[in-house]
Amino acid sequence: MDKNKILLAEDDPHLGFVIKEGLTQQGFEVSLCENGLDALNQFVKEPYNICLLDVMMPQMDGYTLAEKLREIDSHVPIIFLTAKGLKEDKILGFKAGADDYLVKPFSMEELLLRIQVFLTRNRKSNPVPNLQVQKLGSYLFHPVNFELSLNDKVIRLTKKEGAILSMLMNQPGMLIKREVLLAKIWGNDDYFAGRSMDVYISRLRKYLKDDPNIELSNHHGMGFMIQVKNAT
Repeated sequence: MDKNKILLAEDDPHLGFVIKEGLTQQGFEVSLCENGLDALNQFVKEPYNICLLDVMMPQMDGYTLAEKLREIDSHVPIIFLTAKGLKEDKILGFKAGADDYLVKPFSMEELLLRIQVFLTRNRKSNPVPNLQVQKLGSYLFHPVNFELSLNDKVIRLTKKEGAILSMLMNQPGMLIKREVLLAKIWGNDDYFAGRSMDVYISRLRKYLKDDPNIELSNHHGMGFMIQVKNAT
């Protein structure tokens, strides 16, 4: 079986060596780059299963690198490894295209667990975005025009309702963090944006209530998950 390939962009040579060695010992194939530009050039040369990016790097910072990686591959998981742990820094990271954010110092065990979450998720999900009609239990979702239909009943969703539903449906059975939804749909995670999102989630539950097998669950303080019970 081919090894999972990881692109590691870290300008601290000691930390980069430690992370690379730890991941290599776990069976990963790791390409280590000490600046953002080298990492971008390496990513263009060959595909990777996951990218680990430092934020503060010479020649190209992690935010810019993440945006450019997203232009090339919109689905490869990106985890930021950084000492910048303020809320504003995390928002910038998620807006740049990050999937997760690990604040230094961190343990190798925690890093490995987060990597495995994304690798398992990618194996279970379709990596190709689906802009065609999608099935959700007894419903059909039209992601282009934000329409949710059940038999002859058609519900026209708002843009934000459609965006939330689309993000949840793209990773069924997986917890989507509140801050990820807020950063990618609202652009911030302040109190008012959070309350607004909760209202949209409540509306989506009402729209989906005619199929009791659909569960849109709220994991308090963490995020949301959608799944279809008894799905065949």
